[in-house]
Amino acid sequence: MKQQIQRLREIKQVAALGGGEQRIAREHKKGKLTARERIDLLLDPGSFHEFNMLIKHNVGTPGDGIVIGHGTIDNRTVCVFAHDATVFGGSQGYYHGRKLYKIHEMALEMGVPLIGLNDSPGARVIRPELAGSDDPYRVSDEKSAGVVFYINTRCSGAVPQISAILGNCTGGSVYSPALTDFIFMVDDLSHMFITGPRVIKSVLGEEISMEELGGAKMHCQVSGVADFRVKSEADCMQEIRTLLSYLPQNWREKPPYKDTGDSPDRFSEALENIVPLQPTKGYDMRLVINDIVDGGKFLEVKPEFAAEIIVGFARLGGSSVGIVANQPRVRAGCMSMDSSDKQARFIRFCDAFNIPLILLVDTPGYLPGKDQEYGGIIRHGAKVLYALSEATVPKIALLLRKVYGGAALGMGVFPGFGTDLIFAWPTAEIGAMGAEQAVALFYADEIEKAADPEAFKAQKVQEYRTHYADPMALASDVTYIHDIIEPRETRRTLIQSLKFAQNKKVGTDPKRHGNIPL
Repeated sequence: MKQQIQRLREIKQVAALGGGEQRIAREHKKGKLTARERIDLLLDPGSFHEFNMLIKHNVGTPGDGIVIGHGTIDNRTVCVFAHDATVFGGSQGYYHGRKLYKIHEMALEMGVPLIGLNDSPGARVIRPELAGSDDPYRVSDEKSAGVVFYINTRCSGAVPQISAILGNCTGGSVYSPALTDFIFMVDDLSHMFITGPRVIKSVLGEEISMEELGGAKMHCQVSGVADFRVKSEADCMQEIRTLLSYLPQNWREKPPYKDTGDSPDRFSEALENIVPLQPTKGYDMRLVINDIVDGGKFLEVKPEFAAEIIVGFARLGGSSVGIVANQPRVRAGCMSMDSSDKQARFIRFCDAFNIPLILLVDTPGYLPGKDQEYGGIIRHGAKVLYALSEATVPKIALLLRKVYGGAALGMGVFPGFGTDLIFAWPTAEIGAMGAEQAVALFYADEIEKAADPEAFKAQKVQEYRTHYADPMALASDVTYIHDIIEPRETRRTLIQSLKFAQNKKVGTDPKRHGNIPL
């Protein structure tokens, strides 16, 4: 027995080196960690248990380019895989694909999050001279297991799926991360594209670098494909751990409670100084969020993309919440095509995983213009209406200053969207349009003929606000505004409301599924 145990240890020791020390050194020279180094950095020390480590070890390609297994993060079980770039460059062959499918299937069956550390160029390419040979390094195209997209889709909404792009991922290897819930990318290390610079040059004659085509900055600022941009692999692993702390293990559970030590009765005295009284003046909504939430800790999702809307995770009274907030300092907080996609996807994620929604509202409406209309703002905006209407988790809205026109629909502060509780500050305005725009539309001739046009316009604007945009009058006439509160009461009101709505029960109509306007 001792002899067999010693042989097993020796084989596993060699297999743990993947493609060998020279290839490991090559990855380190590129500034990259190996697959197992990444897993060790991500998981609790000593918690990783690997599966199928010895696949193809007898032909010198142990693991077939992928490491899979389970471990813990903050003592909570997760499944994880990491492409091993030291074996076949991390490319996908048959056994590689079967292992990838298996770990997804395990995560689904066990009801635990799945984390993918991606560093793969896609399907394995066969050298022509090896076609039809018995070379052990050859993997037939017919055997390539490209079925991970199916299991990705089955996992969607059942267990959280998180992807980190930690090298050059191309072709089919970018679609699996795109099907997951969140994507992390590292500056100067991560690249994602369907077709690379060489193909683009050969087909279109265009010169473009990998960074311009599919780097972290591009995907976080321009395409919106990625959700988080970090400076190093170590930062990436830490941010994944932080994200998971807000999420449940699966769709049946609630997110973990954490005592933050921040009193639920704390008043937010600074709020009335953060938000200007003048509705056209900008400010940073993040300051409002940080003042309200536990410990001022807010994990923003897609902070660089469609920055006119803010989405992310925080805690209120120790419980996880998803925050959706207009950002008046960017495009005046107008809603757009991109912000609608960002908002709708985040709402649907929170609804899938039992995370209550807090809507902080201060927007003049949807962004006007030909580009928005030609780009399908109607279709994109409808995604938000669909997501809000579909969501059954507690939804609490707070109107800070203004909401005009269709924005009242897009932020859920209108009857019919199932928003459970709607509050307003005494500075709130609701109307078809802003007071200035309404007066300019209805009194254009009178303003022009007035002895003092500016004074006449100011008078009419004040009259409009008094009669049509006064939250006190609104609270007197309608039932969907549940209370007008002082800014300082915001945190306490939201926490009390979350407790009130925590056991909300909502039935759904029997059907296969709806047809969201994609």
